[in-house]
Amino acid sequence: MTIASKQISAATSMHVTGLRQRRGRDWKELIFKTLFLTSAIIGVLSLATIGYFIFREGLPAIQEAGAVNIVTGVDWLPPALYGIAPMIVASIASTAGAVIIGVPVAVLTAIFISEIAPKWLANLIRPAVELLAGIPSVVYGFFGLVIIVPLIQNIFNVPAGNTILAGVIVLAVMILPTVITVSETSLRAVPRTYKEGSFALGASHIYTIFKLLVPAARSGIMTGVILGIARALGETMAIIMVMGNAPAMPGSFLDSARTLTANIALEMSYASGIHASALYATGIVLLIFIMMLNGILLYLNRERAR
Repeated sequence: MTIASKQISAATSMHVTGLRQRRGRDWKELIFKTLFLTSAIIGVLSLATIGYFIFREGLPAIQEAGAVNIVTGVDWLPPALYGIAPMIVASIASTAGAVIIGVPVAVLTAIFISEIAPKWLANLIRPAVELLAGIPSVVYGFFGLVIIVPLIQNIFNVPAGNTILAGVIVLAVMILPTVITVSETSLRAVPRTYKEGSFALGASHIYTIFKLLVPAARSGIMTGVILGIARALGETMAIIMVMGNAPAMPGSFLDSARTLTANIALEMSYASGIHASALYATGIVLLIFIMMLNGILLYLNRERAR
């Protein structure tokens, strides 16, 4: 066999080997693409199925009582009246109060862990935050019932400490680990060249954090806030234990109240007929409210980023 023939044979062999390897990679890529697409479809279908089920079950109550009457009504007296306005107000008030208290504390804690604390101290605080995220809701409820409720009763001299304020404090503690973890991850993801460049220009550490790093990590921090809001709106057990569960329109943070989730959890076990449908309608309102809130926050975050 001549040298030219050997070269042609080697080239042909390499070409065949390359084709086999390429086919193998193509099959692997196809399998993983199919797996990823299937996972995405399952997620979308799950949301669509939940939404369809809730709307189907809540439609009879909406048709009988009227969507406007359900949302704006102030009296919840099944099977005659199905107004959930007091629950909407209680849910908004407790969530807003928790965000006002919890988000600044969480963001400052994330800044401390990622930028200020020594490594040994950060390694102590981070597991504590993760442990806080793993505590069951009922334990938070016991904490609020034993510590916060009597404290509010003594400080404000009210007949009972089971108030919206107690729910606000408990929810503020509950959203801390979510916001802290996501915010810290976002701050650590900011390129270190930003920080080094700021120091090179003579900026102080605190100025660099609040004028450069935090704005650069705004998108991730906002994501943590959105997840915290969703956690606060969806919380049930702890709220049932500390807020008094009165289905009346609250006049202040020192009044007892019932949230949308608590209303569903308390009455679903014995509700039937239109009463049960009205509870599903309450879930529809809660789902729409969360979707609208998330959409608004994401839109504002995107516009601010532009």
